[in-house]
Amino acid sequence: MSHSEAGEALGALLDLMERLRDPQRGCPWDREQTFASIAPYTIEEAYEVRDAIERGSPQALREELGDLLFQVVFHARMADERGWFGFAAVARSIHEKLVRRHAHVLGEREQAADAARQSEQWDEIKAHERSQRAREGAGEDSALADVPLALPALMRAMKLGRRAARVGFDWEHPAQVRDKVLEELGEVDAALAGGADPGEIAEEIGDLLFAVANWSLHLAVDPEEALRAANVKFERRFRRMERLARERGAALGTLSAAQWEALWSEAKRQG
Repeated sequence: MSHSEAGEALGALLDLMERLRDPQRGCPWDREQTFASIAPYTIEEAYEVRDAIERGSPQALREELGDLLFQVVFHARMADERGWFGFAAVARSIHEKLVRRHAHVLGEREQAADAARQSEQWDEIKAHERSQRAREGAGEDSALADVPLALPALMRAMKLGRRAARVGFDWEHPAQVRDKVLEELGEVDAALAGGADPGEIAEEIGDLLFAVANWSLHLAVDPEEALRAANVKFERRFRRMERLARERGAALGTLSAAQWEALWSEAKRQG
């Protein structure tokens, strides 16, 4: 598709969004939406894009990207109505940012030796941008600034750990982080043995998970991806157990612990 075709298609989408939000003739549902009410759909659509990628479906990916683009158009339209900015400003902003962060492509900075070094350069640029925003009073002067609260908790733990490590707050060796994991596990055990209330136990579990996330980083493992893979593996094995139980005429709710264990072992062997 040429730029003119893309521009025409995008223009039609922007016009449609304006019509849907029209105070008199628009769609009642679309007119009632706010940034807060739409935000969950935005997050959901991003996950559906990822799901389409993992399923390897080009048609689903095209549709889900369209749904995600509509979310961007929706938010930009609501911002335009408030006099904040419009879609053009959103597009210009990301264009300027990409130009700024790709000086190695545009000839203003030496090309990085590899992707890892390029990531380091981007981190340096992002840190400079955060400092600049803080000086201008438009942001927080913190190494942890702009780590979104809405991220999945495990992913946010990973990002917080990385940010802290960049300014020197980190363990030197993975073994030290492993010791921290064991320490946090001991604190969970102590809370349970001491009859702690649910809130205290939840706090200790949170500390344990945070330590595991940091241990993952030191082992060069993305904890979010690792847990996603574990979820997929568990689901695959559990579904295999369900199939095995059905084949033998066994009702899941009647199985004993020993029978579940036997099915689990068999499912693992088949896997």
